Amino acid sequence: MEEKIAYEKAIELESIKSQFFSNISHEFKTPLNIILATMQVINKNIENKSIISIEGANLDRYMNSIKQNCYRLLRLVNNIIDISKIDYGYYDIELGNYNIVSVVEDITMSVLEYVNNKGIELVFDTEVEEEIIACDPDKIERIILNLLSNAIKYTEADGKISVNIYSDKENVYITVSDTGIGIPEEKINNIFERYEQIDNKLTRNFNGSGIGLSLVRSLVEMHEGRVWVESKVNEGSKFIISLPKKTVATENVKSVDLTKSKVEKCSIEFSDIYK
Repeated sequence: MEEKIAYEKAIELESIKSQFFSNISHEFKTPLNIILATMQVINKNIENKSIISIEGANLDRYMNSIKQNCYRLLRLVNNIIDISKIDYGYYDIELGNYNIVSVVEDITMSVLEYVNNKGIELVFDTEVEEEIIACDPDKIERIILNLLSNAIKYTEADGKISVNIYSDKENVYITVSDTGIGIPEEKINNIFERYEQIDNKLTRNFNGSGIGLSLVRSLVEMHEGRVWVESKVNEGSKFIISLPKKTVATENVKSVDLTKSKVEKCSIEFSDIYK
């Protein structure tokens, strides 16, 4: 009976904590949006020469710093809100029949210039030209951008990141692999746990909230798929996603355009990567 009471109290405490994080995240989002909107107005005035900085003052640099750190906070807030929605069962995915090959390729190619500017080679390859499956392209974009963000964080210049797609009779497989620092063996089984981080002196400049991979796993599981990782220290990591080959009842195969706000989405997802 004592164990049962202790367990119920622990569950209640966890629920209170989750509700607190969700509430405070929503409170953060309003002033963040105001800051971002104000920053856009200032940038427009700088562009129009309505605001001119004194000689020697690098105003663009300061504005970029404000924007990047706003994006960092916005990324954290969005992740916490989404995790809270998933916990309470309010997070929905909108499944449609899409060519998953095109969806993943479009997402990967949208960050090509960004990755190349970091001195990293990005390669997309597929063994199949078309696989129509039930998925939510917006959530697939979130998954792939998160995995690419992690790959960039832990891959040095002159490294390589590869995105590959292949399939068997039952599943489609998406892999995101890199030649980065890898994951210690004792961490591999826990890497998708919430707030889990790689404790490595090489990664201290990139430590985040530990929410991203937990969110990836949740989004993959909402597609009735699974995700796992293979890694060796100093050799790199490979994240593998399997999605079932199934479709939903609909008349037509849908196409999707993920180009809307893709620059801003990439900027938010990659905001905690510092050169």
